[in-house]
Amino acid sequence: MKYRLGELFCGPGGIAYGALKARSADGKYSIAHEWANDYDKDTCDTYCHNICPDKPETVYHEDVRKFDMKKLSPIDALAFGFPCNDYSVVGEQKGMDGIFGPLYSYGVKALKIFTPDWFLAENVGGLRNANDGKAFTKIISELKKAGYVVVPHLYKFEEYGIPQARHRLIIVGIRKDLSKNVVFKVPSPAPYKDIDNSCRKAIEEPPIPIDAPNNELTNQSDIVVQRLQHILPGQNAFTADIPQELQLNVRGARMSQIYKRLDPNKPAYTVTGSGGGGTHIYHWAEPRALTNRERARLQTFPDTFEFLGSKESVRKQIGMAVPCEGARIIFEAILNTFAGIEYESIPANISE
Repeated sequence: MKYRLGELFCGPGGIAYGALKARSADGKYSIAHEWANDYDKDTCDTYCHNICPDKPETVYHEDVRKFDMKKLSPIDALAFGFPCNDYSVVGEQKGMDGIFGPLYSYGVKALKIFTPDWFLAENVGGLRNANDGKAFTKIISELKKAGYVVVPHLYKFEEYGIPQARHRLIIVGIRKDLSKNVVFKVPSPAPYKDIDNSCRKAIEEPPIPIDAPNNELTNQSDIVVQRLQHILPGQNAFTADIPQELQLNVRGARMSQIYKRLDPNKPAYTVTGSGGGGTHIYHWAEPRALTNRERARLQTFPDTFEFLGSKESVRKQIGMAVPCEGARIIFEAILNTFAGIEYESIPANISE
């Protein structure tokens, strides 16, 4: 059985790459790309280039609010990582009152049009607290009304062998008429507990090829180089012993990842897609920001995955993506569920 996957808010292809790599334990269940949509041109170009180079016409660069879904081909599965800007703890947390907050409803619309066997929806953990918890309750309610049994869970990807502390709320839904015999369970992180998911291993082993794409160094100013020389691995601009002339003149909130060096023996802190000086993730030993390729490794993209667009656009794409390997693990749990194959699982940590 090969599930035809449709994607809204597809991003550069982290979810899709994980989906295409996923197989049920017996090898009989897999996932194939059917179509995808995103509003960002570079993102769509990257997705086409890596996921479906022979079918560029199946990737639609359009605003989902004006997108005619009825022109799309049938699908058996849907993925939508609806924009998290209004739910992120880093942002203003406008929730449903923001521009991006209501965009989940287009995922619900797609479920009603295509009635796929299952879906995967992804967002930041802050979604649970937006609008005093009302946003999350509303979204879950609408997914259920669309005809699905849902299993929401806050996945801590570093527990699954991913070299990055990235916490994401993922909702898996099984169509109600199938749910009597198909019951999704959250895959256990136990099989991954002995994996070395340190950022040093992710970035250095094997060495990044000289001709790897997206591996340009950032030109660091002299003052940034001098500042970083006083910051030890795991420290940031506010916890390090920095001479006064190199200290940041910041009032109010002091974000912990400002000029924060990685601890080479631990997973990286969360890779983000935006932010000014000091938010680019910094090497533990060299006085510099990571390259986009190094960031992509922390997101478990293979070195052959080439991001298209400007350097800043690529940074944004990488930061907004779902780690490929994390997506694959969850998709394989879904495939094993439908194949009737038992796998190690844990109770969901979020009640509906």
